[in-house]
Amino acid sequence: MSVSDEVLIAPSEIFQGELKRCVGLRGLTMISLGSIIGSGWLLGALGAAQSAGPASLLSWILAGAILGVLALVHAELGATYPLSGGTARFPFLGFGALGGFTGGWMAWIQAVTIAPIEVEAALTYLESTSLHPGWVNANGTLTGAGIVVAGIAMALFTFINIMGVRWLAESNNITMIWKLAVPTLTIIVLLIVSFSGSNFTAGGGFMPFGAKGVFAALPLGVVFALEGFEQAIQVGGESRDPQHDIHRAVIISMVIGTIIYLLLEVAFIGALSPKDVAHSWTNPIPGKGAFGPYATLATTAGVGWLATILYIDSIISPAGTGLVYSGTSSRLSYSLSRNGYVPPALGQVDRRGVPFVSLIFCWVVGMLVFLPFPSWAGMVGLVTAATVLMYAMAPVSLAALRRSDPDRPRPYRLPAAHILAPLSFVCANFIVYWAGWNTIFWLYIFIIAGFVVFFVYQAIAPAGRKLVINWRAASWIPPWLIGLGIISYLGQYPTSKPSSGWPFGIALLAKQDIPFWVDLGVVAVFALVIYYWAARVAMPTEFVRAVETVTDREAAIGEVIPDAQATSVA
Repeated sequence: MSVSDEVLIAPSEIFQGELKRCVGLRGLTMISLGSIIGSGWLLGALGAAQSAGPASLLSWILAGAILGVLALVHAELGATYPLSGGTARFPFLGFGALGGFTGGWMAWIQAVTIAPIEVEAALTYLESTSLHPGWVNANGTLTGAGIVVAGIAMALFTFINIMGVRWLAESNNITMIWKLAVPTLTIIVLLIVSFSGSNFTAGGGFMPFGAKGVFAALPLGVVFALEGFEQAIQVGGESRDPQHDIHRAVIISMVIGTIIYLLLEVAFIGALSPKDVAHSWTNPIPGKGAFGPYATLATTAGVGWLATILYIDSIISPAGTGLVYSGTSSRLSYSLSRNGYVPPALGQVDRRGVPFVSLIFCWVVGMLVFLPFPSWAGMVGLVTAATVLMYAMAPVSLAALRRSDPDRPRPYRLPAAHILAPLSFVCANFIVYWAGWNTIFWLYIFIIAGFVVFFVYQAIAPAGRKLVINWRAASWIPPWLIGLGIISYLGQYPTSKPSSGWPFGIALLAKQDIPFWVDLGVVAVFALVIYYWAARVAMPTEFVRAVETVTDREAAIGEVIPDAQATSVA
């Protein structure tokens, strides 16, 4: 089949409305930074310290470096293809329908679960106060009353997003002043009033759990905390000047976020009671104080006023992040619909320029997340793995599109892309592997469910929305997912039984047949094979050129590709 014979665009009249381009550089930067600074700063430092001890500082540096390179990859793609729900669009342009759905589905999984996680983090933090509202069980899951309160918070996020993207950006700008001020104040106060340098060599030295602990800390809240730079890309279709602003917003937000989190970990370790970490890092903050670690440290240090501010922030910071992800998750399901993966109702836009149906759908799914899944700490690993798999689609998409669409103007170009792109793909696979077999098993359950939805819808969809899948272009995806799962099953993570609260009580340990360090070599070689395989089988130049006029039209007037069909090219 030739490109000229393919149906690239379904009838556009099934979609109503268009997105409005009204967000500038400041708004884009704050949307990304608002996603980065959420519940991760309130709870991430404790989990990292428990896993790696003082060497958790290395975990933050490593995570910042890995995600920084991935952010640069996204910066080129976002500036070159400024499409709303961009993380779902880049794999579509590079690998056709199945590649686009894989990236889009993983992006949607992580985005739609972030808002519930942020709400749960806020309620968990409040449980550590003297109020003890009874919204959180002892194992960290929500009580019935907690679910009701969480539902009200989720409904408020949805309402603000329904009012339009300008409301979203301006509301986020207001909360960001607070969200930046409170972590900065916490760093300064704890470093001045309660800092013990001996903590950095206590409980077995600087690296009590070795390199294994440093790696294990990454999916236990470190990478989760630094995620979110891509949110400026997700609303790229609503940027006033996407070619100049998107990559700047991504880079600025990533640099600021990494610096803040690294300083927070320094302040956290230094403020711990030396007697609590003298012999072990297993329980650096005993009792219910672990529900609100920074507030507990502030109270112990005699600065109760800071603890009060932190309890207030435990509502504002997660709420700000939840607000952003409520909007971006709806843009992703909107994009999935416009690409023909799911029913067209999710791709409709109302008179305010927002995907109303998609917003309501994401609210319903978000409420379901509260019911069967683990506490904040348990869900973080799952969301981190889904997010990093989504991130991993960007380097291979970059390689594919530089090869098949070389003449397209690129306002920002990734330097040394032939080195940094494959390196970032390898690092993304490392993070997923470090999340552990238990987490990957449950993530794959969600991925399989998504593929079932995709193929069932394709079977019943009207003729104008059926996708002709290019199996060659997507041939690397099943071996990638299956192979990474097998390596994880035979690998080293997790080394101890995961926390309680997993669905149906199922928590799985790795076989540990592949020795430590050898396992990283296996992951690296495997990832490089997949990367170069994907680059070679990408959609051909004529396909990308065939949809180029559609993407140019979107960049000009703010419409998302209406049903751009990824079809086979013989």
